[in-house]
Amino acid sequence: MNVIRAAEAHRFEVPGTEFTALAAPSRGSREVCTWRLSVAPHHVADQPHTLDRDEIFMVTAGTIRLAEGGEVLGPGDAAVVPAGMPIQLGNPGAEPAEAYVVIGAGFTATMADGTSVGTPPWAR
Repeated sequence: MNVIRAAEAHRFEVPGTEFTALAAPSRGSREVCTWRLSVAPHHVADQPHTLDRDEIFMVTAGTIRLAEGGEVLGPGDAAVVPAGMPIQLGNPGAEPAEAYVVIGAGFTATMADGTSVGTPPWAR
């Protein structure tokens, strides 16, 4: 068993979003990655991206939107985004949003402009 303490979890930031790394191959999980996502109020990602695996979002606080004009998700809501479907993360609310995210280990991401991101550091 590998325990990841909240105080010791690695954090990664991109503008408007913080990823708190939890389970991943480097932290003892061979098949699944999870992280806590925090999104600043009124933030919208610059461009959408796609993943080569299904991704699950479970909202715990605030509101998130996973696509421009898409449904707003609130605490207790979950969304399954199929592999290949564009994701453009946003928080339409006035409060910070938080969610837990789950995806298969080894996934790769590609930005809408074609830039390959590979597997981001919070999921390695």
